[in-house]
Amino acid sequence: MSRLIRVNDKMQTDYSYKLHALSGRSFDSQFTPGLTPKQMLELGVFGGKYMNDCKEEFPQSWFKNAKLSLEKDPALNYFKVDASQPLSKWKSNGWITSEDPRGWFQWYCRYYQGRRIDSLDKWQISRWRAFSRHMKAVVKNCAPRDLECRKRQRQALLHWAYDSRRF
Repeated sequence: MSRLIRVNDKMQTDYSYKLHALSGRSFDSQFTPGLTPKQMLELGVFGGKYMNDCKEEFPQSWFKNAKLSLEKDPALNYFKVDASQPLSKWKSNGWITSEDPRGWFQWYCRYYQGRRIDSLDKWQISRWRAFSRHMKAVVKNCAPRDLECRKRQRQALLHWAYDSRRF
């Protein structure tokens, strides 16, 4: 499968990429997210201030029940806490690429849709895998299914497609 996607939004003008896999299929064996981008948006991530200016790029079904806002509002997050760092911090840490100027979640949305860029995918998947340490901390320090325990860490896990509600 190869379909060209053209992106014209505030952060990226005239960027295009090809889809090389069917949506939600053919993931790297090292990458097993617990949530789809649609599920993440519906649960509430990034204070609702994400993807507002690039909805046209992704399936409209992702946004039907998404918790979005023009201004960041942690009350829209599933755990009702702020677990995000500012974009300036992402940039200073080298977590932003020219292909995905909104960071990991934008990469995940495009990867989920079928875009593949080998070196970028390997790097982002290694970052995702490293984030699993937070799930281990939740399991170690919280009673099973105690969603009040480590809410900020649980919210951050949602931002990385880990579903700590099951633990």
